Amino acid sequence: MPFASALSEHPVPAVAVGEVAGQLLESLGPAPDLAVLFVTPPHVGALEDAAAAVADILRPATIVGCAAVSVVARGREVEEQPAVSVWAARFGEVEPVRVEARRAPAGFELTGLPPELPFEPRALLLLADPFSFPIDALYADVASRYPGLPVVGGNASAAHGPGGNRLVLDRHVHTAGAVGAFLGPGVEVETVVSQGCRPVGRPYVVTRSNGNVVEELGGETALARLLQMTGTEMSEEDVELINRGLHLGRVINESKLDFERGDFLVHNVLGADQATGAIAVNDVIEVGTTVQFHVRDAATADEDLRHLLAGRQADGALLFTCNGRGMRLFGAPDHDAGVLDERVGVPVGGFFAAGEFGPIGGRNFVHGFTASIALFKEEEAGAVG
Repeated sequence: MPFASALSEHPVPAVAVGEVAGQLLESLGPAPDLAVLFVTPPHVGALEDAAAAVADILRPATIVGCAAVSVVARGREVEEQPAVSVWAARFGEVEPVRVEARRAPAGFELTGLPPELPFEPRALLLLADPFSFPIDALYADVASRYPGLPVVGGNASAAHGPGGNRLVLDRHVHTAGAVGAFLGPGVEVETVVSQGCRPVGRPYVVTRSNGNVVEELGGETALARLLQMTGTEMSEEDVELINRGLHLGRVINESKLDFERGDFLVHNVLGADQATGAIAVNDVIEVGTTVQFHVRDAATADEDLRHLLAGRQADGALLFTCNGRGMRLFGAPDHDAGVLDERVGVPVGGFFAAGEFGPIGGRNFVHGFTASIALFKEEEAGAVG
């Protein structure tokens, strides 16, 4: 199998890197096409040395990585403790990329994306600094160059302010922008984005809105629709979940006749105006959009992830899960990594992100409280890219 993952919780960075490198050499051998390196904050100061050691010992064609509050490997989630995770793959061509952004009169100008690639990309693996990199600008650029290309990854999460995060590309460490790799032929990439929510009630068309304020759903005020739903259509358990936190999902692909879990991009409901019956969410919702209320809790997040992974097959996987999940949400260790290991059972690497990247309905978004997963499958010999 051309995929492998390794994990060390040794508190000494040099020893930890030596342990993961040894594990990967034993299971995969030297010179993989891609190595993905993640370290927790206690090892941040040694990240450049760690990247150099991975380069010298494993000799991968490309190294991509970052520092994160918690890391994932081998069915484990090591939260806020010293740890090094390395995931490696041998599947074909990889094109490393280092992207920077600067403000321009029309928004942001990105530099570093290659004008052309030597292959037709299957996906873009991307790790970014949330304080300095406008991910939506990159999404627009990628969509214009490579329509439908999935962008998977997440924002580094080791710092609480600008300049504190660390991104790795090969032997170099950066404190801003983004790093990543275009993945070429030789691997099939399937994405799974579990938002940890489920729809409740029924879908409605937005008939009046103003920016992020939804005023009417199906000709009635948004609050009236919500009260109607909670009064006659929902269980006491779901009403209790709404009281803890309500969400609104908007349909991504309006051409579908029926909508189900996974068809919605879920937003937080920020509040309601009793006088006007309007609700506010954390995004612009246009008139004509189909929306549905959603709820989220640990049981729903568990159910959603298991549902979306059911029947999936892969040879390797990368998991980018929100730093608000883990023990904070589930109250038990290793939840997302454990479910992925149970359902798919392949070498896994990843980290806890401050915003997860993944597509819904063929469009790339940055998410919160989400588990975004890239499933990799070795392409069959003779398959046409």
